[in-house]
Amino acid sequence: MWTHDGPGQSVPRPSEGPPVSHSGGREPTVSLSLLDATMVGIGAMIGAGIFVLTGLAVDISGPAAIVAFALNGGVTTFTALSYAELAAAIPRNGGGYAYVREVFSAPVAFVMGWTRWFTYMIAGSLYALGFASNFVEFGHIYGYALPGPPVLYALGAVVTLVALNALSTEASGRGETAITLLKIAILGVFVAFGLTAADAGEFDPLFTEGALSVLPAMGLTFIAFQGYDLIATVTEEVENPQVNIPRAILLSVAVTVVVYLFVVFVAIGTLGADGLAGAGETAIAQAAEGFMPTFPIVGTGAALIAFGAVFSTISALNAVVIGSSRVAFAMGRERQLPARLGRFHHRYGTPLVAILASAVVMLVAVLVVPIRIVGNLASLFSLLGFIIVNYALIRLRRRQPNLQRPFEVPLYPVTPVLGIVCNVLLGLFIDWFTWVLAIGWLVVGGGVYLLLSRRDDVGPAGPPEIQDPEPIEPAEGADD
Repeated sequence: MWTHDGPGQSVPRPSEGPPVSHSGGREPTVSLSLLDATMVGIGAMIGAGIFVLTGLAVDISGPAAIVAFALNGGVTTFTALSYAELAAAIPRNGGGYAYVREVFSAPVAFVMGWTRWFTYMIAGSLYALGFASNFVEFGHIYGYALPGPPVLYALGAVVTLVALNALSTEASGRGETAITLLKIAILGVFVAFGLTAADAGEFDPLFTEGALSVLPAMGLTFIAFQGYDLIATVTEEVENPQVNIPRAILLSVAVTVVVYLFVVFVAIGTLGADGLAGAGETAIAQAAEGFMPTFPIVGTGAALIAFGAVFSTISALNAVVIGSSRVAFAMGRERQLPARLGRFHHRYGTPLVAILASAVVMLVAVLVVPIRIVGNLASLFSLLGFIIVNYALIRLRRRQPNLQRPFEVPLYPVTPVLGIVCNVLLGLFIDWFTWVLAIGWLVVGGGVYLLLSRRDDVGPAGPPEIQDPEPIEPAEGADD
């Protein structure tokens, strides 16, 4: 619930003394609107997941796959509400890492930042590979065999978006908005034609595979509900963040859940559960072939869906390029990673070194990490991060009950507790090999932390007290 009108609220400075000078005194520039921030979340959430996972989910749980999507929407909302409250109370770049840094000790904050940074980078490689396969398939639809292996197109996509983000946050934000609106429009066309052809009888009976089959379907499709947290990583670059960040988080979740439910309803209602399950990763495209007309220029319904899948993966990739660099920037600013990562370029006004460091890991992952492992690791570390964020909300409420909170989670403490429980349960569906790899990454992080500690590059061990807000002058031209 909103506790007061947001406009006019000041933005807190970083809590450890005077503001940090980022390469020549350049601070994060306010260049993103509420719409831009919302599109960062939607762009990351509506990636390839809805296109490739719908058929696989139906294969597991039959028509009840729509229940799995609905329940995942509820699970997502619990944690999204926690992010919204924390973002309004602690409006700083870095997202979940920034909140945990304020509430827990430095080692715990490092674990949070280290895993979130890795999650966004590894998800970036997943989206890049998804873009490449969809781009090649899009060419096949029109009879073109694109030269070279798909991995080259994945690498090219990463390099292109890294260059765009390095040069201008505003340009990358505006591009994200345009691409995301386009893919929503494509899915809207799919739904508009599909609702006239869908048969509600395809959902009777609903639980053909048993009610418990919904649980593994939820575990499979949960990755399609991740991405709203990226909004919080660019807090200091959004207009009026104490109001707009919570709104953007909740709007992105609401829009995404509604879009997913309509798409799944149309897909099952037109192709049927058996047909959809047999179609596998091409289920949405095959459903579109059955009821969508031929369009000028684009062609068949399958071509339009392939076109949408290309834009979905490229917008998701752009969103994680933005988010991963901001987590690295926040950790560098807190001296939990090398300080060079925590600086904004004096000319471009972007965290250039953090962007390049994140890009290197993405490019390596594209080349060497199998896509199944990429997806499982991203899901596992996301669940871990969401558990910590929900607990951080509870701990901050207890430690600082009088802290100014422009937005408060309704039904506290039930909501964050449910968020913790649901994320723990979903984590049980992650295979043991992924857990081993995750522990390996944490061990590497521990080595990095100890190395930086010995060099006195890691911040103080205890969390700082959140200070009363101090006004920040808007960046020159931010209101233009």
